[in-house]
Amino acid sequence: MAALICGSLAYDTIMVFPDQFKNHILPDKVHILNVSFLVPRMRREFGGCAGNIAYNLKLLGGDPIPMATVGADFGPYREWFGEQGITLDHVKVIDELFTPQAFITTDHDNNQITAFHPGAMMRSYENHVKDVPGVTIGIVSPDGYEGMLQNAKEFHAAGIRFIFDPGQAMPLFNGDELRHFIELADYVTVNDYESNLLQERTGWDEQTIAAKVKAYITTRGPQGAEIHEGGTTHRIPPAHERRVTDPTGCGDAFRAGLIFGIEKGYDWMTIGRMGNLMGALKVEHPGTQNQRFDYDEFAEQFRQQFGYSLG
Repeated sequence: MAALICGSLAYDTIMVFPDQFKNHILPDKVHILNVSFLVPRMRREFGGCAGNIAYNLKLLGGDPIPMATVGADFGPYREWFGEQGITLDHVKVIDELFTPQAFITTDHDNNQITAFHPGAMMRSYENHVKDVPGVTIGIVSPDGYEGMLQNAKEFHAAGIRFIFDPGQAMPLFNGDELRHFIELADYVTVNDYESNLLQERTGWDEQTIAAKVKAYITTRGPQGAEIHEGGTTHRIPPAHERRVTDPTGCGDAFRAGLIFGIEKGYDWMTIGRMGNLMGALKVEHPGTQNQRFDYDEFAEQFRQQFGYSLG
């Protein structure tokens, strides 16, 4: 069962500020904000929503197909995914542009400030869902504006069930466009902040959105997740990490668990727990693609955390 992962492949430059942002930002002076943070720790990682979701799905034994546009500097990422056995047949190189780049600064409270250069992602519309054979499920994750609109339409036209994951791309779209995405999608997933923003932009409350899709999934950090499905709200308990090293990419790991659980036909309480456990295993490691385990190890962690085995 191949999963088409539409979104960005990006390089993440991750910096750690050894303090709290709130100690250096004056709330009454944000209109003249001019702040510099000393970041003695920095590393460069492979990232981007499509890359992170694909990497995590591969750990579970899934068959991810990332679809993205990248720049001439993509070589190291290509080598990395080749080592992981992840196909790049539908990743298009645009030589005159850079691969997308994220610059992320995290403070001691795990708050983050991110700057993102889209680069080649802005031409993601040059790829097409309809050109990828054998796909049984997909996700439209943050990507270029035209590409996201096109991918949702092509998934729907092909009868391929898909998840709409607006994430940090939500500001690109107006209320009409977001409502259209929801009406085309089979599932919608957001975090709790994005859920509030989505409701504000669309003018639809949680129940209205949930009624238009098979499931409306909201992650709530340490409180776990909520899944609204068929008039029922499933409150999913969190998984417990052994340590918190880096929250970057936690949501993408959750989405990989979501895709895998849907593919396997699990019930929503189990799917939600799988997502939460994937997120917990991610935050124990720096960066977005440095955790290592296989499905058997994941299943044993699941049994220990939640008291029953995956069938």
